[in-house]
Amino acid sequence: MKILAKFGASALALGAALSAAPAYADHHQEAARTAEAADAFVAAANEEMARLFHISAQAAWVNSTYITPDTDALNTYFGTLVTEMVVRLANEAAQFAEVEGLDYATDRQLNQLRSQIGLPAPTRDGAAAELNQLATALSTAYSTGRATMNGETINGNEAEARMGTVRDPAALAEMWTTWHNNGAAMRDNYARLAEIANEGAQELGYDNVGDLWRSGYDMTPDEFAAMTERLWNETRPLYEQLHCYVRAELNEEYGDEVQAETGPIRADLLGNMWAQEWGNIYDIVAPEGAGDVGYDLTELLEQANYTPEQIVRTGEGFFSSLGFAPLPETFWERSMITEPRDRDVVCHASAWDLDNVDDLRIKMCTRVNADDFVTVHHELGHNYYQRAYNEQPMIFRNSANDGFHEAIGDTIALSVTPEYLVQIGLLEESQVPGPDRDIGLLLRQAMDKVAFLPFGLLIDRYRWGIYDGSITPENYESAWNEMRLNYQGITPPVERGADQFDAGAKYHVPNNVSYTRYFLARILQFQFYQAACEQSGWEGPLHRCSFYGNEEVGARLNAMLEMGASRPWPEALEAFTGTPEMSAEPMLAYFEPLQTWLEEQNEGRECGW
Repeated sequence: MKILAKFGASALALGAALSAAPAYADHHQEAARTAEAADAFVAAANEEMARLFHISAQAAWVNSTYITPDTDALNTYFGTLVTEMVVRLANEAAQFAEVEGLDYATDRQLNQLRSQIGLPAPTRDGAAAELNQLATALSTAYSTGRATMNGETINGNEAEARMGTVRDPAALAEMWTTWHNNGAAMRDNYARLAEIANEGAQELGYDNVGDLWRSGYDMTPDEFAAMTERLWNETRPLYEQLHCYVRAELNEEYGDEVQAETGPIRADLLGNMWAQEWGNIYDIVAPEGAGDVGYDLTELLEQANYTPEQIVRTGEGFFSSLGFAPLPETFWERSMITEPRDRDVVCHASAWDLDNVDDLRIKMCTRVNADDFVTVHHELGHNYYQRAYNEQPMIFRNSANDGFHEAIGDTIALSVTPEYLVQIGLLEESQVPGPDRDIGLLLRQAMDKVAFLPFGLLIDRYRWGIYDGSITPENYESAWNEMRLNYQGITPPVERGADQFDAGAKYHVPNNVSYTRYFLARILQFQFYQAACEQSGWEGPLHRCSFYGNEEVGARLNAMLEMGASRPWPEALEAFTGTPEMSAEPMLAYFEPLQTWLEEQNEGRECGW
């Protein structure tokens, strides 16, 4: 996940409404709207946002790394100022909509000011403050939530880790249930937050917040929804084959009483609190013979006596090998790389650029394991992207679309292959698995990349329903479970009542982070990865490619990153991959041998749910 000190979807810097600023006094009067006035407005807006985003991000950082009532209050205060500022700017930008003769960059910045507010407040007195109080309360409720296992109280970070290693169905059900129960206390606050934000979106000319979110992709909201549905339909057959195979293996492992041979999969058995990625249960589903990929990355890290900081420095080394400058020294001085022992923090991994120039940081409760090794490479992708576009106007200091920001780090993470591990000295040449292990390598990758696809799509579709009124508070829980069944083919381990709000147990919902970006990133990363491998001259199977050390790839990648949000995303995509169209074909090509194998394994089984 990324944190952008912008007017995007993070609850840590939520944009929106009405604080008066001297720089805009002329624009708040009934002056003539001209191209020159628009240029002046945009220039002043960039300057004001740069100042306020910095102090607001500092407050958000302190709140995330030291959660107390005081830091909650500070974060709410500065979040309110940002909220008031960005909605005021959005409303002001809308007044230039009919002006002729606008410069391209000015016109694009005006459109972005209007459409890229993650959580808008209405302009009435007190609305921005209430919205930010609700947002902060929801974020804190999530971060201070607890679960239990065998009666032992544990925090969310520990529960998430144990969900990947525990194999006792009763203990898994207990952790899953007690963690998801945290959502119930968020339900009323979330309903009120949605109500206020919808009011703000309507003032900006949108039907609701979901309509506003979908408008930020250089296409109409309906076109965007259709594009994402097309991408899902292209990949759904692969997901259904994976689901069918995994269900059969879980049935063999646990028996009919725990996991039925047909129908949906029990959510808590998939190695992840939200059943969004299934790689942690690879040991259960690994195919005989080909399942052992020849090494265990967690064991390699432990044997090499890696520390959390060394994992981060290794991630930095990948980018350095592509020709990127080292991270600033302040990164190492100011980042939170491990979990403090003395206080509550937001452990959810994130990448920050507090001053939108070079105050780059990551915030992680890093552990020495394979998951966090990959996550570090992903998070640093955000940081290098943030730095690449730092000379753009403030409004353009963002990715081409939010899926790009997520995809860059994921592209690097795809290159964490056996060849890469040899290159950095973690794996011996003699340990590199041969072609007979390709199915194992691909299955392990699919357990995360493919398994994630429907989850990546449904989170926002669920919230779009809340915002457009088709999902009402009394139906929050039933709609959530129905959607997870329809898209993912999973079911809760226990009955869930109408008073629950299980969606609130997923970080991005109470923290108001749009989620379709992660679905887009799953598609885009394979396009980026395939392009990088072709540029590097790689000739072997795509899934074994590592472009580590290739400065030509780094130069072409940086050229795309430097564009920021200054051009429509199809142009940025074409600049690096040669095509302006988002496509699932590279992902399907990557997993083609696996899909063929899965279809063979599933012959005679009743797939679907």
